[in-house]
Amino acid sequence: MVAPNAQDLLVLRAVAQSGRYTAAAQALGLNHTTVSRRIAALEKALGGRVLAHTAEGWELTALGARAADAAVDIAAAVARLNDDDGTLSGVVRMSATDGFSAFIAAPAFARLRAVHPALSIEIVATTRRASQTRTGLDFEVVVGEPQVHRAEAIHLGPYVLGLYASRDYLAAKATPSDLAEVLTHPLVYFIDSMLQVDGLDTSRRLLPTMRDALSCTNVFVHVEATRVGAGIGLLPCFMADRHPDLVRLLPDLFAERLDYWLVVRPEPLRRPAVAAVVQALRELTRELGPQLLGATGTSGAQAQ
Repeated sequence: MVAPNAQDLLVLRAVAQSGRYTAAAQALGLNHTTVSRRIAALEKALGGRVLAHTAEGWELTALGARAADAAVDIAAAVARLNDDDGTLSGVVRMSATDGFSAFIAAPAFARLRAVHPALSIEIVATTRRASQTRTGLDFEVVVGEPQVHRAEAIHLGPYVLGLYASRDYLAAKATPSDLAEVLTHPLVYFIDSMLQVDGLDTSRRLLPTMRDALSCTNVFVHVEATRVGAGIGLLPCFMADRHPDLVRLLPDLFAERLDYWLVVRPEPLRRPAVAAVVQALRELTRELGPQLLGATGTSGAQAQ
């Protein structure tokens, strides 16, 4: 094996981040042909394939993942040279659920960028298990304790799912007095067949006979559908409690606790920018603990 060119490693990192040669070329100020040539040169130097084509784009092979880790160290070294005044710069890319991205990640990043305006954040909003390859990501935030290899799993904090209905819906249908009555109403929640996170199968475990009214892969749709009376929503309290037209039902009987976890490999965590973003997320998650647990709801009433 020949020692790889450092620039080729950085090109590999760019392809891994986007999953596309064209996007990597644009980010690096190169053309598609140059990117392809550099990847070919890197594979020749390392003696194997570094990328594999999938339906979602280019993903790292096992050899490519090791090479990309080396590229992270190179990028971090360059960033340290550029950040000699103590400010942070560069791009940090993460994935997280829709609700976490909007109500925890976005404000945490806004605070951080107020101090480090050269820092850029990219969020891939998705609800899924922790990836074993983490192609193109510096870290992930997932629901439920992940089973991962060659990575660190950091517990961020718990949050609670509650049952909610709009005031208009309850005025028309009557407020359920117990869980047995809740089960007679239609449910607003995730599409069961498309759920990738075991911890979110709450409706099938605890509300098995509720019929689906409106199902969607996006939790913001759950909230809005519940607000317009599509049914009873199984919603994160920290999202639903923001809306005074929603009423939480039977909070003493139904409060499903889940946990946010952050998954990061050691190599990205050595980058000061990534470490700072991770710390900002940890701090704000702790700060928002009562809201995440539904302990400080702003919805106008709770039906016992």
